Amino acid sequence: MVDITQALAVLALAAGWALHASRLHRRLDRSRHDPLTGLWTRDGWTRRAERIIRLRPRAAVLLADLDGFKPVNDLHGHAAGDAVLAAAGERLTAWCGAHGVAGRLGGDEFVAVVEDDARLDDRLADLAELLRQPVEHQGVRLSVGASIGAARLATLSEPTLSAALTAADQAMYRVKGRTRRGRRLLLAPAFAVLRGLPQRLRLAA
Repeated sequence: MVDITQALAVLALAAGWALHASRLHRRLDRSRHDPLTGLWTRDGWTRRAERIIRLRPRAAVLLADLDGFKPVNDLHGHAAGDAVLAAAGERLTAWCGAHGVAGRLGGDEFVAVVEDDARLDDRLADLAELLRQPVEHQGVRLSVGASIGAARLATLSEPTLSAALTAADQAMYRVKGRTRRGRRLLLAPAFAVLRGLPQRLRLAA
């Protein structure tokens, strides 16, 4: 017959390991979430994005950079900047819905993978408009714009997450450069939104 003391010791040890594993899991989960926006960090987002791409080959990847964020941060302080970033995270999450995953890469740069559909160009224009809506902070209305570059995996010669991120990044920075000179952008196989301006997107053939 097993000694009751030994049995209790084994149970206590097992409970201790379970508690340790639970705490470790929570710490790991927190490390994969951005504490300010609640979005996935680069590592957490990448894991989920790769899984989505495996399950849904018709996906699109986008990068969004907030234009005019630094002046807001410099003029109104870091708390105001944090409010803008938190609002952007909430809006991007709502825009992605149940069929996409959003993340924050750092600073004022965000990323998402979403389902590619016939309305994607209109939805991206909606996102740009959403991100440029003012944020109320301590009685002040804070406004930023957004440059968005995106790539459809189906149009890439190498339909991988890495290739899609590269194409989306190129689109986003070409948007920034072209809009400074007041010119529209048409880029294949990626597509882009002009710095948060409400407009219908054009897709390259």
